[in-house]
Amino acid sequence: MNPLNEPFVEYLRVLLGKRLTAARDGDGGASAIEWAIITGLLALIALAIFVIIRNKITTAANNIKTGP
Repeated sequence: MNPLNEPFVEYLRVLLGKRLTAARDGDGGASAIEWAIITGLLALIALAIFVIIRNKITTAANNIKTGP
């Protein structure tokens, strides 16, 4: 019994071949750059939100009276 002759293995081989052909022929590079730019912008937005929230929490914590 040769595992390379199994239908599932053959299916995976054909699927991988199609994806490799599409990757070679397509313009995936431009898409990857767009995704990198979008990811970078989302990271900057998340960092800005984090800084704003941290500053508000620090200000609120400093305004708490702890003693006489």
